[in-house]
Amino acid sequence: MFNMELLMKLVIHGTVMITATPSRLEVFRAELSSSAESFLRQQNSALALACESFARANWAFQTNLTNHNKMRKITRQVEYARVRKEAWQKAKKWGKVRRHLGEEARRQLEVLAALGTAALPERDLREYANIVSEMSRIYSTATVCSFSDPDKCDLTLDEDVKDILKNSKNSEELAHIWLAWRRNTGRKMRKSYEDLVPLLNKAAAANGFKNKVEMDLRAYESDSFRADVGALWTELKPLYEQLHAYVRARLREVYGKRLVTERGPLPAHLLGDVWAQTWEIYDLVSPFPNAIALNITQEMIKQGYTPQKMFQLADDFFASLGMSRVPDTFWKHSVLERPKSRDIVCHPSAWDFCDGENFRVKQCTQVTLSDLITAHHEMGHIQYFMQYKDQPHIFQRSANPAFHEAVGDLIALSVSTPKHMSTLGLFKKSSQKRQKEIELNFLMKMALDKVAFLPFAYLMDLWRWRVLDGTYPHRDWNCAWWDLRYEIQGMKPPSTRTENDFDPAAKFHVAVNSPYIRYFLSTIIQFQFHKALCMKSQEYDPDNPLKPLHKCDNHQSSEAGSALREMLKLGSSKPWQEVLRILTGEERMDTSALREYFQPLEKWLREENSRRGESVGWRPDGQYCLYKSSEAGPESNCTFAQDSPPVTSTPPSPLAPPAPLLAASTIIPPYTADLPVRPEVIDETIHPSTAASYKAPSTLVPDVGSIASVLLDTAVTPVPDTDDTL
Repeated sequence: MFNMELLMKLVIHGTVMITATPSRLEVFRAELSSSAESFLRQQNSALALACESFARANWAFQTNLTNHNKMRKITRQVEYARVRKEAWQKAKKWGKVRRHLGEEARRQLEVLAALGTAALPERDLREYANIVSEMSRIYSTATVCSFSDPDKCDLTLDEDVKDILKNSKNSEELAHIWLAWRRNTGRKMRKSYEDLVPLLNKAAAANGFKNKVEMDLRAYESDSFRADVGALWTELKPLYEQLHAYVRARLREVYGKRLVTERGPLPAHLLGDVWAQTWEIYDLVSPFPNAIALNITQEMIKQGYTPQKMFQLADDFFASLGMSRVPDTFWKHSVLERPKSRDIVCHPSAWDFCDGENFRVKQCTQVTLSDLITAHHEMGHIQYFMQYKDQPHIFQRSANPAFHEAVGDLIALSVSTPKHMSTLGLFKKSSQKRQKEIELNFLMKMALDKVAFLPFAYLMDLWRWRVLDGTYPHRDWNCAWWDLRYEIQGMKPPSTRTENDFDPAAKFHVAVNSPYIRYFLSTIIQFQFHKALCMKSQEYDPDNPLKPLHKCDNHQSSEAGSALREMLKLGSSKPWQEVLRILTGEERMDTSALREYFQPLEKWLREENSRRGESVGWRPDGQYCLYKSSEAGPESNCTFAQDSPPVTSTPPSPLAPPAPLLAASTIIPPYTADLPVRPEVIDETIHPSTAASYKAPSTLVPDVGSIASVLLDTAVTPVPDTDDTL
C-alpha cells in the first residue's frame, strides 16, 4: 500500500507529475478509493458505537429526569462529540481529493465535513449542553395555577393545560392559562437563549458557515431553499385565508365581536391549542353539526383500547403493507405510558439506538384518536429506522429532515379516513344521503390539523433564522415574533406582550433548539407521498370522482408498501430530489397534491364565506406587543415603550397594515398585503368576557411538577450533522 499523504499528492497533482503514464494514475486513484473505503468503514464503526452510547444515556435522562442522569447524558454527549470531531478533522484531509472518489464515498465525506455543534471547543460544548438541558428542564417541569383555585398550582401541560384550552369556553380562563404557561416557560428562558445564540453561530463558524442558519439548511442541498420555502407558502396561503375567515366568523358567533373582530386576526387563546398551531375547535366550526359525529375517542374507550393496543394496530398497518414488524425489544423497552414513579419528558419521540437492533418509542399515550394517529406517526419513524439500518451509519437518516416527519404523517392520512376507522370498527358507515356532509366534516377536521398548521410551522424557523443571522436584535425578539404571528398566521395574543416575555420558547422545539421548518415541508410532501402510493394501490384515480384523494386508505396494499420500502431503505445515500423522484416521479416539493386533497373543502369555504359576506384576510385591531427600543422598525403592529402599560379592553384606533417582514430571499407576491383598512363595527350589545380586562395572578409557579408533551414529535437518531438535543 502507498503512503497515504504521498498518494493524495500524486492524485491531486497527477496531471502534472505523471501525465506520461495515465495508467499509473488510474492505479493511484484505485488505491485512493480503497483507502477511502477503509477510512470510512473505520469512521462509521466508531461513530455508531459512540452514537449508541450517547443514545442510551439520553434515553435514561429523558425517561428519568434526575441530575445524575443529566450529568451522565452530558458526559456521553461530549464523548460522542469528541469522536465526531476526530472524524471531522480526519475527513477534512480528504477535501481536495473527494472529486476523485466514487459517489458514495464522496457523499459520506461531505457529510463528515460538516460537524455541527460538536465543532465547539469542549468548554463551549459543555456550556451549550447545559443551556439546552436547563431550558428543556424548565419546559418539561413547568406547571401553572388553576383559574378557579389560585392555590392549586400543579396543572401540567399534558394532563391539564391542553385539556383546558381545548374544552373550556370561558375566555378569561383560556387567557389565564395561556398567559401562565408562557410566564412559567418562555419568560424564564430568555437569558439562556441569549447565551445560546452566540454559541450556535460560533459552532457554525467552526464548520465554515456564516451562521447557524446556513449550517442548518445545508441538509436541504439547495442554494435557493429559503426562497423556495417562501414560494411554497405563497401557493398555500389562499387556502389558509379561506379557512381563517370561516373560523373567525364562527368564533365571533361564540365570543362576540369585541373579542373576535370582523376583520382582525384570530385570538390565539381561543383556538383550542396551547400554541394555536392546530385548531382544536371542531365542535365550534363543523360545517354540518347534525351529521353523524366522528367521536372516535369515545368508541375507543368503550371498546377497551390501551396504549399497547394502539401501537400494535400501527405495527399491524405496516405489516399489512408487507413491511417489517418491530422487534421484540421494542415492546420490552419502549415507554408507551407515563410512569407514576418518576418524571420523564413526555414529548413523543421515536428512537434509533444506532446498532441496527434497538428501536423504541417514548410517549405518554392517552386513549384518544389524536394519540392513535400519533402512534402510527411514531411507528412511521421506527419503520424508516429499520429500513435504512443496513446503510453505512453516516447515511442512517432521512433523505432530508422533512422526509422523516412526512413518512409518519403519510400513514396517518390513511388511518384518519372514515373508511379505515370503519375497518377498525370505530365508525359506522353512513347512508349515501349523509355522505357528502360527513366528507366535508372530515375534511374540516383534517384542515384544522394540517392547513391551520402550515403558517405556524413556516414562521417558527423564519423567526429563528432572523434571530440567528442578526436581523432581529435580541431586544426585539418577542415583538418580532408577534409581528410574524400577525403577518403570516393572522394571530394575536390575548393581551399585549412585552420584551420581558419570550413567547417563542413556550414551544418545545425552541426550548430544545430543534429546527422546525421540516414540519412545514413534511406537511406538504406527505401529500405527494400519499398521492403516489394511492395510485400504486389503485385507491385513487384522478379521473374517477368516486376515488378522490381524500378517501384513499392504503391499508393492505403490498404495491404501496413495496414502493415505500424502496424509498426508505436509501436513507440519505442519495440527494433528496432523487429519492423523491423514485417514489413520486417528481424532483421538487409541490403543493398541488395538498390542494387537491382539500379541494372539496376549499370550494365549500369559498362559497360559504361569500354567502355570509365574510372578508378574507386580516388587519390590525389593537396593540400586540411593546418594544423596549425607541428605534422603530417599519410599520410594525408593535408599539415602542420602555415599560409595560396596563392592558385595556378597548382596542386603539386601527393601524396601517405592516410592511412585509420576510427575508429578502423569500418570495412574497404583491397580493399578500392586507386588505384596505376600514373602521371596525363593534356591536356594543355584546359584552363577552375578554382577556384584555382580566388580570392574571402575578405569583410565579415554582419549578416543580410533572412533564409536558406537545403535538409534534421528534425522530431521535444522533448523526454526524445533527445537534444532539432532540
